[in-house]
Amino acid sequence: MTKTIAIAGKGGTGKTTIAALLIKLLTEKGVVLAIDGDPSSNLHMALGLPLHETVGALREEMLDSKLKSRIGPSMAKPDYIALRIQEALVESKRVDLLAMGRPEGPGCYCAANNWLRTSIDRLASNYDYVVIDSEAGMEHISRQTTNDVDILLIISDLTMRGISAAARMKELIGELRSHVDKVVLVVNRVADGLSPEIKKAIKDAGLELIGALPEDPGMAKLEMVGAPLTELPADSPLNKGVSEIAKKLGLA
Repeated sequence: MTKTIAIAGKGGTGKTTIAALLIKLLTEKGVVLAIDGDPSSNLHMALGLPLHETVGALREEMLDSKLKSRIGPSMAKPDYIALRIQEALVESKRVDLLAMGRPEGPGCYCAANNWLRTSIDRLASNYDYVVIDSEAGMEHISRQTTNDVDILLIISDLTMRGISAAARMKELIGELRSHVDKVVLVVNRVADGLSPEIKKAIKDAGLELIGALPEDPGMAKLEMVGAPLTELPADSPLNKGVSEIAKKLGLA
């Protein structure tokens, strides 16, 4: 049965880094579908994979009034979407990647989004794990899949604003089409532990802190040369921290 993990948080908290390291860890246990929900589409670089096409471009294509004449009367639009999503899928040995890409424009996307979700959900059922690197905020998860989310990791930096944003995201869960089974907080880039004020804010928000991840000097070296973040050594502080979180969640 497919297990779905979504990673959310305000911009700049390190969601993509944590997503990439978690994906690498999960490939040791099964096959992973990585969904890059951020319009900036950086997850492929973190994973060391190419990217040629996004689902966002396909969504725009579905609004083209001339589409039906191009695909012909013998193919229904949902079948065409399923085919094009398969073409947009970046495949590798243990992880495949689907990038959502550009956000919605001013048109009406209801029908296109429904078809896309159905196709993505069907595709996701073929994997052991689905990891969604979400755009900042929560409402976007429902646009990427209607499947239930088994684990939601909310990522915060070591600021009161980050914890406040995490608390707001937890409040918004009820507005999702997807059911979320478990919600946990990860505080990233922690150098000297959590201050009493941060601990109090986490407690007052009713957030479950699952882990605090350290700054890792090895990250800067990889980013400077454009190397995949998955090349971070297994014994690096950040990789060890992600591994500990995965163990606590029963993922490793």
